[in-house]
Amino acid sequence: MIRQLSGGERNLSELASPLKMTFPAATKHVRVLERARIVRRRVVGREHLCSLWADPLREATEWTEQFRRHWEARFEALDQLLEEMKTETKRPAKPSAKSPTGARKPRG
Repeated sequence: MIRQLSGGERNLSELASPLKMTFPAATKHVRVLERARIVRRRVVGREHLCSLWADPLREATEWTEQFRRHWEARFEALDQLLEEMKTETKRPAKPSAKSPTGARKPRG
């Protein structure tokens, strides 16, 4: 319904038809959207015209965008760390001055 309303004002029958929904079921859905302040309905004669009120959706999008940016930054940091760990494991180990038994090799 919201997608349909994004194209402009529609009556309840137009909203219900593509969803294969009865008129009473469409009315219930619209009431829920009205309570959420996403849809506005006006009655002209016997026709119920609905329009999208996008402000609450915009507010919700802005709110969730904060979290998306936060987690995107965290995942990028994790990717960098994993790449660093991969390159460290690919480097050959430096030979140590210790013998295989753990005792130091005599110099000279």
